[in-house]
Amino acid sequence: MKITDIKLGNISVPLKKPFKTALRTVESVEDIIVKIETDTGNIGYGEAPPTGVITGDTKGAIIGAIEDHIKKHLIGMDIENMEEIMLKLDKSIVNNTSAKAAVDIAIYDLYGQLYNAPVYKLLGGYRKEIITDITISVNSPEEMAQDSIEAIKKGYKTLKIKVGDSDNAALDIKRMKAIREAVGYNVNLRIDANQGWNAKEAVYTLRKMEDAGLNIELVEQPVPAHDLKGLKLVTDNVTIPVLADESVFSPKDAITIMQMGAADLINIKLMKTGGIHNALKICSIAEIYGVECMLGCMLESKVSVTAAVHLAAAKNVITKIDLDGPILCREDPIDGGAIFRDYRITLTDDPGFGFKDIHGVNYIKS
Repeated sequence: MKITDIKLGNISVPLKKPFKTALRTVESVEDIIVKIETDTGNIGYGEAPPTGVITGDTKGAIIGAIEDHIKKHLIGMDIENMEEIMLKLDKSIVNNTSAKAAVDIAIYDLYGQLYNAPVYKLLGGYRKEIITDITISVNSPEEMAQDSIEAIKKGYKTLKIKVGDSDNAALDIKRMKAIREAVGYNVNLRIDANQGWNAKEAVYTLRKMEDAGLNIELVEQPVPAHDLKGLKLVTDNVTIPVLADESVFSPKDAITIMQMGAADLINIKLMKTGGIHNALKICSIAEIYGVECMLGCMLESKVSVTAAVHLAAAKNVITKIDLDGPILCREDPIDGGAIFRDYRITLTDDPGFGFKDIHGVNYIKS
């Protein structure tokens, strides 16, 4: 099974509601689809979201990285030679983790097809079904409380609440109080500041939440990604577990965080790691250090999130799941892949990632 061509296309999927964080507001998923063709007729699909505020990857950058750098190194390679493919993919261009992830995902899709097995079984096969949280976007306390109630009615037991208002920490606390009052104490509440506070603001705000008895399960990336000393300061001075997200892209980043004790947990996202290949390395590192991981996603459709589900299902070190991207979409243009039933995500035993077709892709002429 040799790679004969790599094609790129645009896909647009509207969201049910605008997605709001401390960094941005988004109304639709606007991603790049990767389609790898082979001499056997097998097709592998991948996906990359242009999340410039986090990864620095724009649509143009993703397309340019694949067309001008990655593609020429992989054409003609045999899928069974996974190690060499991944070495060439990694060395073809520095950074550009989303572009690499999209290609990596398509390669793993083909790898599963080559051996007629679902990818999660090739990676470890720990489980076939996972339970995800759902994200509550930044809005008024009243609207966030109502959104939380609606999620609970659908069966969700864990909510991830967007906070991180550096200009008004009191409002973040008010939001959390309103949500906790609305949903009660049988629901897990995670908070994600998206780098919205500095270290002192984070400690102050989180201590206020502790004092209010809000029972927060964890706080995700409370400080800017580069501020590892600040991240450690927060970790050392609050009882709420701290999850490093934007601070961890590479396996080396993960080692640094763990050696410093800068965070209690690590959030793995394929768009940060450059795909499954490096994500597996972070899983191994985390196991050695005894650190649990979350598997998260950007605003992505079902192609790349299905790949993340396969990884999450394969590894027992991944104990927390934040893979709600497809659930936030108003429609699903992908035939096959993981089955999303609100909070419950189930994998099939179809080879690879189980994709049959993707509708509405506008392929780019190269």
